Amino acid sequence: MRTKRLTQRSMAFVLAGGRGSRLKELTNNRVKPAVPFGGKARIIDFALSNAVSSGIRKIAVATQYKAHSLIRHTQRGWNFFRAERNEFLDVLPASQRDGTENWYKGTADAVTQNIDIVDSYNVDYVIILAGDHIYKMDYEIMLRQHFESQANVTVGCLTVPRADAAAFGVMATDKEGRITSFLEKPADPPGTPEDPSVSLASMGIYVFNWPYLRALLQKDALDPNSSNDFGNDLIPQIVETGKAMAHRFDESCVRADGSPAYWKDVGTVDAFWEAHIDMTSFVPELDLWDETWPIWTYNEAVPPAKFIHNENGRRGMAISSMIAGGCIISGTEVRNSVLFTNVHTNSYAVLDHAVVMPEVIVNRSAILRNVVIDRGVVIPEGLTVGEDREEDAKWFRVTDKGVTLITQNMLDKRAAAL
Repeated sequence: MRTKRLTQRSMAFVLAGGRGSRLKELTNNRVKPAVPFGGKARIIDFALSNAVSSGIRKIAVATQYKAHSLIRHTQRGWNFFRAERNEFLDVLPASQRDGTENWYKGTADAVTQNIDIVDSYNVDYVIILAGDHIYKMDYEIMLRQHFESQANVTVGCLTVPRADAAAFGVMATDKEGRITSFLEKPADPPGTPEDPSVSLASMGIYVFNWPYLRALLQKDALDPNSSNDFGNDLIPQIVETGKAMAHRFDESCVRADGSPAYWKDVGTVDAFWEAHIDMTSFVPELDLWDETWPIWTYNEAVPPAKFIHNENGRRGMAISSMIAGGCIISGTEVRNSVLFTNVHTNSYAVLDHAVVMPEVIVNRSAILRNVVIDRGVVIPEGLTVGEDREEDAKWFRVTDKGVTLITQNMLDKRAAAL
């Protein structure tokens, strides 16, 4: 007799192959889901942690673009699964498994090329996840809705103002939550039955019965006009010919009582910076301190953060900031900033609204405001960024909102030119 627990009969298939080109140089050497986030984690850790906390212990991660950083992270940080307990995390790199020279052509094709592998997992349900969003969600609630409604697909939805919905795939539903139309980035998004001022936007999360999805993928693979994508091809097709149900994120978001439902696509440098700076506020929207729903990640063996010097103008201090282990704040003033593991700063420097990735060295008298600093960068002595936008733009990437992205390659070009 098979267990009735839906999560034990399900697997999570995480799509983690997209470059994330809007993050510019942050994804030059790594795929977007592998970008560090929150002081010590990676973006993909949110989807993986949600799966584990929801009770899903069969997970596959499909990779493609510059996957080494992501694969290394999953090998080091997600190696606690035990096959003898019927649990695992498998990494599925694009490997032309369909016998052609094709890599993954679209989100659906990433599953199609691994049908035989999913078959071997012996599951009844597959939950398709995007590996590049920041949120906390109990997938079991969505699985339960899918099971009880007997839908062909259940689509995770955000409730967003209609004015913002044009950037998403948007769904119109009836009063029972059945999807009646699926529109990709519409100019005039439909409202919800109960509130015409808001729309339902797709989160890129889908629950399927595996036998149904398997047959659908095989049919889609034979269609020469298909882009082999869930959002573009499969979901609109199911809306027309089958039963597609909307699952509202508000119903399964993990949060404190009275807190808003938090979901972020940190797909631009501005959004990435804003999400980090929000975490330094008195009551951040994203609760990383909730021990009942932790964000698992690779924990490096590093000592606690250390603060040195206590003189006027040379005081090692951090106010309204998050400082990871291994950091040495030597005579530096840090305000409203997030410093990842093993960041070392030196005397008379100032970090203000800065997101500083691991292994960065900030030399003396540097003043850095409203910046994102990539991993391993060495900031030269006396560098000032964030006070003269025109000067910053000569050497670094400055966003529309005035955030400056700094990489080592940019600093090397600047040093060669000066």
